[in-house]
Amino acid sequence: MTNRPALGATIYFMILATLGLYFTFAAVQGDYGVFQQVQIRAQTEQLQAERDKLQAQLDDVQNRTRRMSDAYLDLDLLDQQAREILGYVRPDEIVIR
Repeated sequence: MTNRPALGATIYFMILATLGLYFTFAAVQGDYGVFQQVQIRAQTEQLQAERDKLQAQLDDVQNRTRRMSDAYLDLDLLDQQAREILGYVRPDEIVIR
């Protein structure tokens, strides 16, 4: 008589090892694994930076719109816009190109 483990015990441990390897692989490489979480964090930071940049642009546009409204007219901004867009200059100014 030899001291071999029973066939059922061998199969049982093989199934356990296979399941352990599968769940370990899924925890690292799966849809919600470690690598995916790192990628999601990097993408989140990138999108937040883009959102902040767009918010700054929106704030600037809203500020300019408010300054050019009927309720509050900023004459310096109006002068600047007339010069840039329409090409206006004062009679006492010299234009150098």
